[in-house]
Amino acid sequence: MNNQTLKGEWNQLKGSVKQKWGDLTDDDLTHIEGDRDKLVGRVQERYGHSKEDAERDVDEWRTQNKY
Repeated sequence: MNNQTLKGEWNQLKGSVKQKWGDLTDDDLTHIEGDRDKLVGRVQERYGHSKEDAERDVDEWRTQNKY
């Protein structure tokens, strides 16, 4: 899935994101707008992960959920 598809389906994906990263707020999800890089940045910020770890977590989530 490319970033455009992620953006197009963002409203449906928010619940799955919230399950995976419960510390993300509704404001975070609104700001992310389905953008992978913004999601990586918020995961990095909220959980104190390195950029590489946050990217790996997001990519694993996308693979597991076929997004």
